Amino acid sequence: MKETIAYLNSLLKDNDTIIIGLSGGPDSMCLLNILLSLDKKINIICAHINHGIRKESIKEKDFITEYCQEKKLKLETTTFAKKSLNEDYNELELREKRYEYFGTLMNKYKAKYLFTAHHGDDLVETILMRISRGSNLKGYSGFQIESIKNNYKVIKPLIYMTKDDIEEYNKQNKVPFVIDKTNLEDKYTRNRYRHNVLPFLKNENNNIHLKYLKFSRELIKYYNFVDNIINKEISNRYNKKVLDLKDFTRLDKLLQTKIIEYILDDNYPDNLYLVNDKHVNMILNIIENPRPNIEINLPDSLTISKSYDKLKISRKVKDNTSYKIKIEDNCVLPNGRQITMINNTDKNTNDYIKLNSKEISLPLYVRTRKTGDKMVVKNMSSPKKLKDIYINSKLSKEERDNQPVVVDSNDEILWLPGLKKSKFDKAKNENYDIILWYN
Repeated sequence: MKETIAYLNSLLKDNDTIIIGLSGGPDSMCLLNILLSLDKKINIICAHINHGIRKESIKEKDFITEYCQEKKLKLETTTFAKKSLNEDYNELELREKRYEYFGTLMNKYKAKYLFTAHHGDDLVETILMRISRGSNLKGYSGFQIESIKNNYKVIKPLIYMTKDDIEEYNKQNKVPFVIDKTNLEDKYTRNRYRHNVLPFLKNENNNIHLKYLKFSRELIKYYNFVDNIINKEISNRYNKKVLDLKDFTRLDKLLQTKIIEYILDDNYPDNLYLVNDKHVNMILNIIENPRPNIEINLPDSLTISKSYDKLKISRKVKDNTSYKIKIEDNCVLPNGRQITMINNTDKNTNDYIKLNSKEISLPLYVRTRKTGDKMVVKNMSSPKKLKDIYINSKLSKEERDNQPVVVDSNDEILWLPGLKKSKFDKAKNENYDIILWYN
């Protein structure tokens, strides 16, 4: 308790404006009461969220409203509607929505800090859960008393206190609160740790939470040290969600692993618990795989694509829907480019093709690739698989999916716009009556 008070007194200054997440439970009501008891003239904004899941939520909101009116505290409330008629938000989505709401309030009141009521027992549970699931140094450290979220600071001053300390404080100071009955149910993973593992640890050492706090801080020290080294490698290799794989496998295995962990951290800044060492190994395996083009999918719609010496990370939902479009005067493609019929050109690049209508079957079409596609490339005598052409041209899987294929009405491949021409392409001194331009 004294550590929490000392920390708050050193952190807060007169006239600071803070937001506190207030559920009405014993933890958040304890934190609010401690903040009110400080000899500081701070502006406290209480923020309550009704997740719209439990029937008791309405009564909890009424309880908080009455309490804030009694204490003359500013209260902001919101209710999360269902995701759809028959679907609720999952735990991850609710967490994101909560912090999005808190962020709105931080901007509205120009608040300095967001306070949440995570305590020492929560820290122990979080570390144990991540050890069981697998994580990295930062993940294994649980959470810190101070952290950055969306350009503002989140403060967890109860990290020095246990659940028992909070209950004792509330009892001595007659702090009112409500109970969320779902915290008593063992169907939730955290509750099973709370009800079964934590009592054993506390029986071994009543101050086990402080040991875990020290453990957490030690891990962060090592994480920060290694992170400085990794940042030097990252600055030379990782840019715009693309990792340069040149000489990557020559790096020390620890550096390789930490670089991948850094990338996952970069792409899961607030949801690191979604990924673990299994996902790190998956990425390292595709890097070491001799195949030049490999793609894997990770949680939260993250896609990892290796294309030769590049590793691309994206959450873009790819549209691989096949199409077949008749080519007329001007044909707009799904990739945003066009194939246009023109009357004349002196250019001879792969963005243009000249055709003799007597040698092909009209009309012409542009479509996506199909399994088994072959084309006789200009100045070659035998057909070549499109797959091999794409490999030799070092196209990524995404580029292959987006590559248009021009065919005649017999499905004879005439042209890969911007990439390769077929044997049907005519030179300037030959007979042709069709000119197509890929623009």
